[in-house]
Amino acid sequence: MMQPTSPFQYRDYRAFWAARLASTTANTMLVVVIGIHVYDIARETMSIREASFWLGMVGLAQFLPLFLLVLVAGYVADRVDRRLIVRLCLAAEMLCAFALAALVWLDAMSLVPLFVVAVILGIGRAFAGPALSSIAPNLVPPALLPSAIALNSIAWQTGAIAGPLLGGAAYALSTSLTYEASGVLYAVSLVAMLIILPIPLGDAGKSRPLRAVIEGLAYVRDNKIVLGAISLDLFAVLLGGATAMLPVYARDILHVGSEGLGALRAAPAVGAALTALALARYPLKRHVGVKMFACVGIFGLATVVFGESRWMWLSLASLFVLGAADMISVYVRTSLIQLHTPDAMRGRVSAVSGLFISASNELGEFRAGLTGSALGPVTAVVGGGVLAIAVTGLFAWMFPSLRKADRFVPPDAELLDEACGKDQPDVELPAMVAGLKPQTEKG
Repeated sequence: MMQPTSPFQYRDYRAFWAARLASTTANTMLVVVIGIHVYDIARETMSIREASFWLGMVGLAQFLPLFLLVLVAGYVADRVDRRLIVRLCLAAEMLCAFALAALVWLDAMSLVPLFVVAVILGIGRAFAGPALSSIAPNLVPPALLPSAIALNSIAWQTGAIAGPLLGGAAYALSTSLTYEASGVLYAVSLVAMLIILPIPLGDAGKSRPLRAVIEGLAYVRDNKIVLGAISLDLFAVLLGGATAMLPVYARDILHVGSEGLGALRAAPAVGAALTALALARYPLKRHVGVKMFACVGIFGLATVVFGESRWMWLSLASLFVLGAADMISVYVRTSLIQLHTPDAMRGRVSAVSGLFISASNELGEFRAGLTGSALGPVTAVVGGGVLAIAVTGLFAWMFPSLRKADRFVPPDAELLDEACGKDQPDVELPAMVAGLKPQTEKG
């Protein structure tokens, strides 16, 4: 009997992929419209700099609950049915979307409910992130895990393309339409997650909750590959992220309105999605660490170009390049983290990774908002890009083992290669995930 060659040959993975696509589309629609809505309400009575501050506060509102809960959420992901966690989070996000739609219908919208929903989205991401990251390895055989990671990225990037485009266009037609559409998509994602059959529970061992969380932090601290990969993303995106300023650029610098904002938000995802498709077909084989550092540097350079641009075509092109470079970085980083993390630790390590990623995204938006308020939006974006380039060089020096990472092979296989003097092909995945039992039902 021929062995499956694609993750899509497994029914539960297909459901998982569909859930990820629908939820990402819904989430990016919601995030884009909340940003537009906050900025539009603020600009009714405030200057550009004052309104930029409130855009930064949206990022902070999403980050704080994630910061407070994500490590506990990682422990929960290693103790509780991960499907149940994701289902509950999707249900809460669906209710939030419909609640915002209702407030628009009742003409009762203000900044307060928008920030309340931003906080709830942060709570949902805190719990759903580690659970989602830990589900996929249990749905496919270990040999198909890199392909599954690339396909997961395609689902995310496709949603990140469709969400902003649909959200910006819908907002231009009707303020409530995007909230309604995102609520429906959350419902679709919830149904897809309900289809997935039981998977192995995470195993945090017999450690008490606090000790289990500390074990996850200690593992990340002691594994230089994992620590370097996670912290590089944290500082590069924290300093170089430009998404918080996109509503400012769309309305007051490029003058392209909400439809243009949708295109600006989608451009990085287009670059990332096309790159993910290429990576799924032609995976990186050698010198993966150097390529990751190079792409983070390109990310910073593209941010600088975007910040200085006053032409829509150049802004879109720079954001496209930014997204493509970031996708390669994400692909390498995610693969290395998965390969260097045992399944028993995956929920907690995913939680730490999620905390760092959220800090880079949401705190990056907060940083951009504060800098934009103090120095202006252009300085906030350009200066952040320059700092991201500087951080890339610093981390390449601080983490030589990450820079020298050559291939996607487990640590024990690398030692075996060294001992045997062989250059084995990249066909084996880590011994620590070899015991995973994927769902065998396929179609």
